[in-house]
Amino acid sequence: MAKIRKQDALDYHAMGRPGKIEVIPTKPYSSQRDLSLAYSPGVAEPCLKIAENKEDVYKYTSKSNLVAVISNGTAVLGLGDIGPEASKPVMEGKGLLFKIFADIDVFDIEIDAKDPELFIQTVKAIAPTFGGINLEDIKAPEAFEIERRLKEELDIPIMHDDQHGTAIISSAALLNALELAKKKIDRVKIVISGAGASAMSCARLYVALGAKVSNIFMFDSKGLLGAFRSDLDEMKTFFAVHKKECTFEEAFKGADVFLGLSRGGLVTKEMIKKMAKDPIVFALANPDPEISYKEATSVRKDIIMATGRSDHPNQVNNVLGFPFIFRGALDVRATSINEAMKLAAVKAIASLAKETIPEEVIEAYGEKNISFGRDQIIPKPLDPRLIYSVAPAVAKAAMESGVARVPIKDWNQYVQELKARLGLDNELLRNITSKAQSSPKKVVFAEADNVKILKAAQVSYEEGVAFPILLGDRHIILDLMNEYNIELPEVTIIDPKEEAEAERRKQFGAFFFEQRKRKGMMEFEAEKLMRERNHFGAMMVNMGHADAMVTGLTRSYRSNVRPLLQIIGLDKEVKTAAGMYILNTKRGPLFLADTTVNLNPTAEQIAEITLNVAKTITRLKVQPKIALLSYSNFGSSPGPDSEKMAQAVAYLHENHPTLHVDGEIQANFALNSDLLLEKFPFSRLVGSEVNTLIFPNLSSGNIAYKLLQQMTDSDAIGPVLIGLKKSIHVVQLGASVREIINMVKVAVIDAQNK
Repeated sequence: MAKIRKQDALDYHAMGRPGKIEVIPTKPYSSQRDLSLAYSPGVAEPCLKIAENKEDVYKYTSKSNLVAVISNGTAVLGLGDIGPEASKPVMEGKGLLFKIFADIDVFDIEIDAKDPELFIQTVKAIAPTFGGINLEDIKAPEAFEIERRLKEELDIPIMHDDQHGTAIISSAALLNALELAKKKIDRVKIVISGAGASAMSCARLYVALGAKVSNIFMFDSKGLLGAFRSDLDEMKTFFAVHKKECTFEEAFKGADVFLGLSRGGLVTKEMIKKMAKDPIVFALANPDPEISYKEATSVRKDIIMATGRSDHPNQVNNVLGFPFIFRGALDVRATSINEAMKLAAVKAIASLAKETIPEEVIEAYGEKNISFGRDQIIPKPLDPRLIYSVAPAVAKAAMESGVARVPIKDWNQYVQELKARLGLDNELLRNITSKAQSSPKKVVFAEADNVKILKAAQVSYEEGVAFPILLGDRHIILDLMNEYNIELPEVTIIDPKEEAEAERRKQFGAFFFEQRKRKGMMEFEAEKLMRERNHFGAMMVNMGHADAMVTGLTRSYRSNVRPLLQIIGLDKEVKTAAGMYILNTKRGPLFLADTTVNLNPTAEQIAEITLNVAKTITRLKVQPKIALLSYSNFGSSPGPDSEKMAQAVAYLHENHPTLHVDGEIQANFALNSDLLLEKFPFSRLVGSEVNTLIFPNLSSGNIAYKLLQQMTDSDAIGPVLIGLKKSIHVVQLGASVREIINMVKVAVIDAQNK
């Protein structure tokens, strides 16, 4: 983790608009009518509806998605009682996390009230504003009473995250750690340092999961909680079951689990050495753990360790829990967050850690590979799957335990809604994946001595879209698979240069020579070219040894395309190949062509490209709505480009009248339906959301694609080669693993139609 300097932190919070969150409008406000609807007189109507039926407040206001993060500043991080004003940066930060991880809006509220009763009454008085309340940084034991009372006296979800957040995340980590250590929770000895709100909540949740109170040794600043102590409150008394005193150090002998929620430096190497085989150590004090990761791992190679820090494996971070717990609770309008919902969150988080980690998560953490094991017992905080794994589990538990007021009826739809909240949903990609899975194909990966390609091949195989054939140096491929823990059972690996492929090289070369002998190709040259992977792979597809091929990661586009066109050739009745990019934008998928092949196509070629693009898009279950672009609108500025686009449109209108296409037209009119209706109401595109853009030449197409991708930060698929006889596709130079996987799916669908 990069070092954070004091001034850097101060500058971050002060720069630009001070603080980290703001309120933005969600309704139009540009006209007098808009303002009259937003406030007076229009606002009276929802007021009257809510007055008639209080539950309508969820229908007409932001309450259903609004959480209060409330603190009195009495236990802020490791800083102690610093007051409500000084706690505000933390509460704002909590609000930011709620928004970016779960799309929940937050008002942070800092209350100047140390007296529990005053605090409770203040929160109760403002509670009608919110759909849920997150209590934060309130010292124990007052925190217990505050939460208990508010849960009893209010009918909205309430959670003290300092207590329950850490408990939920550490419980998920504990379940997986115990599985790896092959230990049962009801048999393990647990030592806990700290007896505050968080430690108490953790211990209670461990008990709910099966741990025995008699096996829990909890220490506060005065020693072991035991029957011999007369200074314990009700919460501590629950764990004071031990008859004999023992020191903190003595408790480590034979201990299976250590949980630290106290202060740094309390645990020594000698204590760790005394623990049982495969010890589980959660040293969660921040910023300095009870024992450092380096110290603990230096004395026990069999240790499974977690900390609260991001610079070590297994960070126990509350952000894994609270955004998604509240998300699920809000979505069923739960009256509380109960034990069943917490346990559901625990199990969902634990289960997610065992699934294959998305490549974008691995890349975000700068790792070679991340998989379930001793260094991955809980998910990474940036894992986008958390929202649609944890929130539904919590919502379902709320329904089953009887605290949900608005039950979810369609869980698949709910998951898609959750994905859409964070821009994770994409109908096109879902359709592409589904269609590819319906009939998976043998796909040649021509650059398999690259780890990105191998990872893409693994995911493609695991998703059931492809049977990979890996081309390249066999030893390099196997070494990379071993280094990055890539599993491809019974995968076919082919090195075109190996002697074992001599006969096939000769066969492929003879076929290629017959294709190119009147174009300057010599027979020995044709056979020699089959040692090159693109030529060999393309010939595999051409000869029926495979169904599709993906290449292009490590070489320029043009150097890849040329041999493919020579070997594969164009499909019947196709005269012009083209390249199409797909951008997944907020307005939906946008298809752009030609972006890679034809420098300056004629009107006839433009018309053919448009038709072939339309066929391809239709196969992806999208209705093409096509605009032929130019600098001109329907003849307003004559010139070579505008005239050829107009000619192409005229041909398409006459010969393909059912095709939803028009032009020539400027890009702003094509993409703005209101503007198009105002200025050109006669256009066939009026009332349509244009999703396909055809460009007059390669420069305009390629520039537009690059600009759109960078400006919108859109996911891209492509370039999809259109018009070839077989399914051969070339990815962008340096494409990401996700982009390669998407291209594989497109290649499989293309092969299905050959």
